[in-house]
Amino acid sequence: MSRQQQFKNREEKILATAEQLLLEAGSGDITLDSLADQLDLAKGTLYKHFSSKDELYLRIIIRYEEQLFDINKIDDSVSAGVSRMILQQLMNPQKALLFNQIEERLAASAQGLNRMFGELYEIRRARMKRLIDLISQYLQSQNSGLSTRDYLSTIWAIGQGGASLLNSSFYQRYLGRRDTLRVALVQQMLDLPKQYPNMDEDDEDMVDLVNQIDSESEAHLEAQGSLKV
Repeated sequence: MSRQQQFKNREEKILATAEQLLLEAGSGDITLDSLADQLDLAKGTLYKHFSSKDELYLRIIIRYEEQLFDINKIDDSVSAGVSRMILQQLMNPQKALLFNQIEERLAASAQGLNRMFGELYEIRRARMKRLIDLISQYLQSQNSGLSTRDYLSTIWAIGQGGASLLNSSFYQRYLGRRDTLRVALVQQMLDLPKQYPNMDEDDEDMVDLVNQIDSESEAHLEAQGSLKV
C-alpha cells in the first residue's frame, strides 16, 4: 500500500472515530486528546490531517453530506427516492440534529474555513438538484398541483420534527415505537401530493429553484476566484 493510501486510510479512520465520539458525547464537542487516545495516535499526528478542531468538525459534516448525496443518487423508483429523503433524518435522528447544530455554530464563529464551507455548499447544491428532480417526478406521477418548493419544505419540516421526536427520551418513554412513527411519517409524505389535485399549471418553482442553485454556484466560484488573487 502506498504512503498516500495509508494517509488517506488513516484520515478516514480519524473522521469515523471523531464522529462516533461526538455522537457518544452528545454535546457537539470533543477534545483532540480524547480522540488521539482513542486512536492510539500522537496528538501531533492529527494536525497532519487537520489544522484545527473546527476544520475536523467541518470535514466530518462534508463527509456526511457526501454520504447523503450517494444515497440520493440511487436510481430506482421516485417514490423510493422520496422515502429515502425523509428516512435520512429519521433513521439517524441524533446525527442529523447534532451535525446541524455544529454546522450552525461553525458558520457563526469559525475563522478561516471559507473554502471548506464552499466545498460543503457545492456538494449540498448538487444534492439539492437531485432532490428537486426526484420531487418533481414524483409530483408528476401523482398528478399533483403541489409545488416542488412547498413539498420539499414540508419533507424537511417533517424530517426535522420527526428527528427531534425520535431523539427525545420523553417520546421514547411515553409516546410510542420508533418504527411505527417512521412508517407513519413516510406514508404521510407519500400521500400528501394527492391532496392537491393538478390544476394544469406548470411547476415554475422547480425551474426557479434550479436556477437559484446554479446562480449561487457561480457566485461561490467567483468569490473563490477573487480569494486566489
